[in-house]
Amino acid sequence: MSVSITEAMRDPHLFGPFFANPKSWRAWTILLKAIFALPMDAAELPQFRRLTSRNTAPTEQAEEAWLIVGRRGGKSFIVALIAVFLACFKDYSKHLAPGERGTIMVLAADRRQARVIFRYATALIEGVPMLAQMVERITADAIDLSNGISIEVHTASFRTVRGYTVVAALCDETAFWRDDSSANPDREILDALRPAMATIPGALLICLGSPYRRHGALWEAFRDHHGKDCDPILVLQAASRTMNPTLSQKVVDRAYERDPVAASSEYGGEFRSDLDSYIPREVLEALVERGVRERGPLSERSYIAFADPAGGSGSDSYTLAIAYYDDGQAVLVALRETKPPFSPEAVTADYAALLKRYDLSTVHGDRYAGDWPAERFQTHGISYKPAGLSKSDIYRELLPALNAGEVALLDHDRLIGQLASLERRAGRSGKDSIDHPQRGHDDVANAAAGALWLAPANLPVAFTDAMYRIVRRPPLDFPNDF
Repeated sequence: MSVSITEAMRDPHLFGPFFANPKSWRAWTILLKAIFALPMDAAELPQFRRLTSRNTAPTEQAEEAWLIVGRRGGKSFIVALIAVFLACFKDYSKHLAPGERGTIMVLAADRRQARVIFRYATALIEGVPMLAQMVERITADAIDLSNGISIEVHTASFRTVRGYTVVAALCDETAFWRDDSSANPDREILDALRPAMATIPGALLICLGSPYRRHGALWEAFRDHHGKDCDPILVLQAASRTMNPTLSQKVVDRAYERDPVAASSEYGGEFRSDLDSYIPREVLEALVERGVRERGPLSERSYIAFADPAGGSGSDSYTLAIAYYDDGQAVLVALRETKPPFSPEAVTADYAALLKRYDLSTVHGDRYAGDWPAERFQTHGISYKPAGLSKSDIYRELLPALNAGEVALLDHDRLIGQLASLERRAGRSGKDSIDHPQRGHDDVANAAAGALWLAPANLPVAFTDAMYRIVRRPPLDFPNDF
């Protein structure tokens, strides 16, 4: 059947019932025409130019489409429509070997999020009798069609996208993909996807999301391709209500009243200007001694430890780090992480045993759960002392030493990934805050940063003045402050 995607949207026997109010889908219809190089009339061109900052409409289907749209803009449903259209109305048989299936891959930060698009796609197929007849099998994660195409849900990971023949990839909320072993998971996943699409002419990569900080693949696509005529990579940027006029204006107005900067990203489709990276990954990589994952205890060393406790039933890990300071350098020697679920009492016992290996009777940490960590460690003969600074302040204090190369890190992917993904947020008081990104974690980074920050203060008094000149912060009265 030869039908365009916009014709299928209007056809009452196809997707017409799902798009009963064409005016509310006008902006998306124009965008679809741009992606698939369909003719636009004179009334549509001005809005196309506003959406893409291009002057001329495309004459060839896009190789990649990046849809930067505020929340509740309707992008998930449109991407599901694209997935079903490509799966059911395009013929890929000439490019597939006997027995080979082509895959339309839906990727998101986790399977639960990816299933939003997947459920829309399932509804579109099952709601059209002609398409429903093509279904061979539907599971929680896949729809297999009789034409050799499957629509599948995948978690955003460069490890899981290899080995497929991908006819289209639909990447949801790429600005929020997280992987503690990498500071740039979006780039790594896309680099793994593109070769899987290389043997399929017309294979389409669509990346969508609400904009966040000016970093990562979504930002780079906007920076490098937005507004460029004849570019095979098409970039759309639009506010939520531009694409979905049915979204309540009151909802948007209240968001702007609460936090104008956040709302301009959430609903305005604008990248945030108040966020920056904590430290470049290449700086951290230079501080790692490859192959060294732990340094054993030495009797002549004076060690210090920092813990980031967790309750065991949430999403946070329970972490512990040990470090020492010598010859102008803070050295990380041990790093432990226990992921949930776990027994906090059992983990505390294990960590207490590790502390005693390094001849430690004290561990420092944050003020998590009030007195609980102190009570649990005390049962094992370990004193727990809350740190005098917040996590954000510790990151800030440690930064000069990291940039100056006065820190030695372990070969630990999650540590490097978490440190590199930390975000610096401009504060209204003039003091930046530093924390993990949305949907991210920094449990490993927090413990390591705390131990490395404390290490210089663990020197004998005779070395204090020289030590603080090196780490560039004023002396502390260590026994009282910690």
